[in-house]
Order: sequence, then structure tokens, then C-alpha cells
Amino acid sequence: MIDTLIRHGDIFAAYRIPGEGTAHILMQNDQSPLILQDVSRLNGQQGYVMAPYHITDEHPLVIIRPDREALLPVPESAAGEVFRHPEYRQSKAEYERCFSVFIQSLQEKRLEKLVLSRQISVERSPAFSPEQAFFTACWRYRFSYVYLCHTPVTGMWLGSTPEILLSGSGNQWHTVALAGTQPLLNGKLPATWDNKNREEQHLVAMYVKQQLTAHGISFSEEAPHAVRAGELAHLRSDFHFSLPAVSHLGDLLKRLHPTPAVCGLPKEDAYRFTLKEEGYDRRYYSGFTGRLHPAGNTDLYVNLRCMHIGQQALSLYAGGGLLPSSTLNEEWKETEDKLQTMLKLIR
Repeated sequence: MIDTLIRHGDIFAAYRIPGEGTAHILMQNDQSPLILQDVSRLNGQQGYVMAPYHITDEHPLVIIRPDREALLPVPESAAGEVFRHPEYRQSKAEYERCFSVFIQSLQEKRLEKLVLSRQISVERSPAFSPEQAFFTACWRYRFSYVYLCHTPVTGMWLGSTPEILLSGSGNQWHTVALAGTQPLLNGKLPATWDNKNREEQHLVAMYVKQQLTAHGISFSEEAPHAVRAGELAHLRSDFHFSLPAVSHLGDLLKRLHPTPAVCGLPKEDAYRFTLKEEGYDRRYYSGFTGRLHPAGNTDLYVNLRCMHIGQQALSLYAGGGLLPSSTLNEEWKETEDKLQTMLKLIR
């Protein structure tokens, strides 16, 4: 079904909520999705959202307004699939140059935290099926949010992300502070975390608390704990709260996005720094995506571990948080590990 929608050039979004066995398909017959130029304009809106890291005329915030919906069962396994584990060649020199600029700013205490990301391109094989990649991601990454979205404005994106930006319904809402990264140890969550990872997660948690408080929201907080995302582990704090009214979710989302987990601190300074110094356009990577439905269930996730699916090439993205104690080789390795999330879906 999904590949048929793609062949027809239809506007649609397919998504799977973590842990569920069913995928939701939202389809729009009208060939003009809603385009917005500010996150706060999401107030009173509903539909499937694709928001970029930095809103521009070329990469605006887009909302799919579905006319039709369908449910599809997620296959229980990916048995029989053969993956080619594509090779890619990318010089480490550009990353090293950016890392030097980023770390200097941190060590000179001009900024507390930064996030440095990178993009790689992989040739698209004629055998590559976005639908098959989507369902493989659903099977492989059971406890991540998996989506596949296509509009004529954004192009086609596929992702598997562990980070909730905002979810909830009625009067019960939820966000998280997710940061710090380690590989799994023999398939299990690591029992210990070093100071750099714990400090990185603490900075994100403090920011979330500040933004909720500034918005007049009382919340309960769960202590940081390790969670799995593919073959990696992260530290996560959960925040639960009530919202007396849901007509201004856009205002809250504007406070939260971009979080320090994808940007840095202080937020505005780090945001401007990454736009100037990172050396490329993140597009919809590290933006947010998901269904906004104030009268029903809202599930919005930070767009991590994702790829843009072009006609000839697949563009994959990954990044990592930097503190003054960060080292080049460790951070490069972290981005390599994160890129594997999407690379393992390519055949």
C-alpha cells in the first residue's frame, strides 16, 4: 500500500507508536499541505507535522491534513530480508574542522553545550523499497517511534527516534529530557555512565524544567534512567503534567523546540552558532514530527536517526552533544554508531 502511494506521488504519513503492533497511515487527497512559518502557528491546528530544525522558505513547517486513514499490521519479523550494508566514504576532515570550532567555543566558556551533526549520502539501489524499510524499522526498533512521510514540499523522510517532544491527550501530557549515549553491552543497558554523559543529560533536564515552569506548568519528574534505542542506550528523564487548555500547544512547542539535546545551551546562542558553523543545512533532521491532535492523541517526536529518500541517493543524519570534555574520536564514533540505525534498513 505504501509503495503504491509513493508511486502516485500522494501526500501521506505512516507511523508506528513505540511498542504497538499496528501502523497508522494518514493520507491527504488535496495536493497542498498546510505550510507555516512559525512553531507557535500550530496553536489550534491538527494533522501530521513535519517541522525542520530551522524554518525557512525552502524548508517550512508542514502539516498533512488527512482525508483518509488506514491501519496496517506490522510484520512480526524481517525474516528473509537481505541487507547490503552499504559502504560510504566521507572524509573526517570537515567534521574535525567543525569539531575544533565547536570545542574552542565550549572551552572558552562562550557556550555550555553544543550539538555537532553530520550527513552522509548513500547511493539508492533499485531494490530499495521505502515501505519495506519502514516495516523493517518497525520490527527492528520496537521501542522507538518509526515514521515515513512524503509531501511535495518536504520530499520523503524515514526515521526511527526515541525522543518524545510532546505527547498526551485530554489533561495528561508528557515530555522527556534525553541525552547521553553509550552502546549496549552484550545487548543489555549499561549499568554505569560517565560524568560527561550524566552532565549532558542534566543540562537538557534543567532546560525542560525551566521551560515548563516558565509556561506556568506544574509537573512531576522521574529520575534519569537508561533506555534503549536500537543498539544504543541513552539517559532519559520523564516529565508528566496537566494542561488546562490544549488550544495553545504551539506556544509550548516553541518553548521546547529545539531542545538542548539537538541544539545546545544557552539555547538561542547555541542555535545561532550551529546555523553559522555547522557547515550544512540539517533540513528536517533534528526538527520534530508526528501527529498533532489536541482533541485526541498527540504524539510528537524529535526527528533523530532519520534519512531523506531521494530518487538517486539516501541522505542519512546523526549528531552528538559536545561539552568542554568531549574528544574528537569519541564523538566521531558516536555519530558512526548512530548512522547504523538507518544503514541497517538499506538493501
